[in-house]
Amino acid sequence: MAKTSQEIEKEFIVGLKSTTGKDLKGWLTTIKENGIEKRNDIIKWLKEKNNFGHMSASLLAGIYFNNGNPVYGSEQNLLDNQFEKYQEMRPLFELLQKRISEWDNSVEFITKKTYVSITKKREFAAINIKKGELRLGLDLGDKPFDQLVEKSKLTGPMPRISHMVVIKAPSDIDKNLFKLLDTANKRVNP
Repeated sequence: MAKTSQEIEKEFIVGLKSTTGKDLKGWLTTIKENGIEKRNDIIKWLKEKNNFGHMSASLLAGIYFNNGNPVYGSEQNLLDNQFEKYQEMRPLFELLQKRISEWDNSVEFITKKTYVSITKKREFAAINIKKGELRLGLDLGDKPFDQLVEKSKLTGPMPRISHMVVIKAPSDIDKNLFKLLDTANKRVNP
């Protein structure tokens, strides 16, 4: 099973001193003292002047802009952040999550920074929380788009999440939706 973002970030923080000579607090102080204010400029500086790889530089810049706290410290915090502007969507999200779990209780929901991954062995669907709607992305390959299923416009998941269904009301969580979920799951997790 692939490591979660939280596990990757934790390993990065723990290994920072042994790989760079400075612990997290030391790097946060160094960044602040350097006076660079933009995220991309910090990443560039860490890569070019301090020999960081891109992922490590991005992780450190993310922590710096999160007041020195881990960005992926808790899945609940990540989920709460996704609802920050769209609290009205939480009941519909919780209903969708409940119905998907009833459909298949072996499905896992993994909260990422910008989306919620729906996975078994591999991710086959994902949810974006938007104003007035949930976007359920699905890995449906080359299935033609129609009135129900459109081209994916999700933020975060890999490009293989090719299609999406827009959910605006409980009535949108119907048997057609579960047929699509089943198709995506069987396609990705045969």
